Amino acid sequence: MKRFITRGKHVNSFSFFFRENRFLLLILYPVVAFMSKSTKYIFVTGGVTSSLGKGIVSASLAKLLQARGYAVTIQKLDPYINIDPGTLNPYEHGECFVTDDGAETDLDLGHYERFLNSPTSQANNITTGRIYKNVIEKERRGDFLGKTVQVIPHITDEIKDRIQELAEKNDFDIVITEIGGTVGDIESLPYVEAVRQMMWELEDDCIVIHLTLIPYLSAAGELKTKPTQHSVKALLELGVQPDILCCRTEHPLDLGLRKKIARFTNVSINAVIEAKDASTIYDVPLLMQAEELDVVVLDKLGLSKKQTPDLTEWKDFLDKLKNPKTTIDIALVGKYVELKDAYKSISEAIIHAGVSNDAKVKVHWIQSDNLTEANVASVLGEMNGILVAPGFGSRGIAGKMEAVRFARTQNIPFFGICLGMQCAVIEFARNVLGYSDAHTMEIDPETPYPVISMMEEQKHLKLLGGTMRLGAYACKLKPNSKIYKAYNADQVSERHRHRFEFNGKYTEEFEKAGMIATGKNPETSLVEVVEIPTHPWFVGVQFHPEYKSTVVNPHPLFVGFIEAALNNKK
Repeated sequence: MKRFITRGKHVNSFSFFFRENRFLLLILYPVVAFMSKSTKYIFVTGGVTSSLGKGIVSASLAKLLQARGYAVTIQKLDPYINIDPGTLNPYEHGECFVTDDGAETDLDLGHYERFLNSPTSQANNITTGRIYKNVIEKERRGDFLGKTVQVIPHITDEIKDRIQELAEKNDFDIVITEIGGTVGDIESLPYVEAVRQMMWELEDDCIVIHLTLIPYLSAAGELKTKPTQHSVKALLELGVQPDILCCRTEHPLDLGLRKKIARFTNVSINAVIEAKDASTIYDVPLLMQAEELDVVVLDKLGLSKKQTPDLTEWKDFLDKLKNPKTTIDIALVGKYVELKDAYKSISEAIIHAGVSNDAKVKVHWIQSDNLTEANVASVLGEMNGILVAPGFGSRGIAGKMEAVRFARTQNIPFFGICLGMQCAVIEFARNVLGYSDAHTMEIDPETPYPVISMMEEQKHLKLLGGTMRLGAYACKLKPNSKIYKAYNADQVSERHRHRFEFNGKYTEEFEKAGMIATGKNPETSLVEVVEIPTHPWFVGVQFHPEYKSTVVNPHPLFVGFIEAALNNKK
């Protein structure tokens, strides 16, 4: 602090300014305090093993802080070299989640949206590939002219910019940043270094939560803390001291274990948080509240508790989830059913819709490769509803069309999403219109009846990554249709991820035969929704409604589908 000389004495510059302008400062204080408000950053790292649930812990903490009145968002930093997960096989990475602004992102963003009931964007998911791409583009432009471009400071600066930019553009009080992978992985080292630098640069505005594992050894009959000690040691070797430990465990942590963990990791006892296994991910916010995770976080960030979180609506949802009035059976037909994360948003949307209908939905995961005309009745005959999932490629598509045919002819409620809708169109063309060679041009470019064709703007594209029709588009709904009644709206906005579309030149033929286009893009007339009005509930949509279903706002199409399945059961 500079010093001024006045009246023969040295005084602190702020003290001098305050004495001379104290009345002005008292008037301006509220404005100055508001303008000086700084965003707080919470970093969530993981140790010992992957799949500990960093995304769920991050979303649960965000839910609690949101319930206390703070504007919160969550960001995922993924250490792989891909620009985004758009070209990744679901077996590699699970579901690709799409945002309103057309970003193909990690599936954890789906958890963030479902818990917070607020949309995410491209800025909420950053990969190493995107970081390096941005830095290399800057180097090619000459932004670093004369400098040697290095991991430190250029890559770490880019990471920090992407973290802070999210807060600056949206005026969030708190940004929670989840770092993918496990501490000690080579891939995640630049991210941990960026965290270390931000902890140094913004000392009072950053904390680190480290999620770790306390395994139970049945042979010894006890919980073991050594993996956690080594995990924290690995983090300390990288220059980062965790402020809070969330310990995944199958058994309760007693006070003695908490003291031992605190002693060996330099963490206060009240910051050793038990993250016990839960029966459902929707239990976790309440478990974290019971452990006072939000209180510890606010104390360490120097923030007010504001208000007691009101989680009544969340508790009501959980009560209905655990105490349903009835049970129904839904078949989810897809080609990736061995890895349920490939359909994560769909399975969660089904849970939300089940709760909305006071029902427990038992999902039967049906491998479409194995469905044939000979066995479809035995596999799907007891189902109350059939959902045909999205996907790409030829594998399993014949089985999907068998599922569609069975649902259509047996009057079983049917819901087709993206490729599921396209399969419904192809099946109808073959078995109702009599076009036995009808197909999608994705699989048979030479088909004489291309009822599903490539979108015109897609035909000349060379690159695969990030070039599909992505993000939110409007859809105008036909009055008195099932989809109109479900939404109770003339027009909606839904997220898309596709290259192929219903071939509009066949619309008249389809509608004469009984399959009606009940939803179209108002600008291009692209058919977004098809229905069979004479069927109890037969709806196919080109978009992905599952992306927008949340605990607070279950998606109306899933709610309608489950309601139809309940009626079918009755």
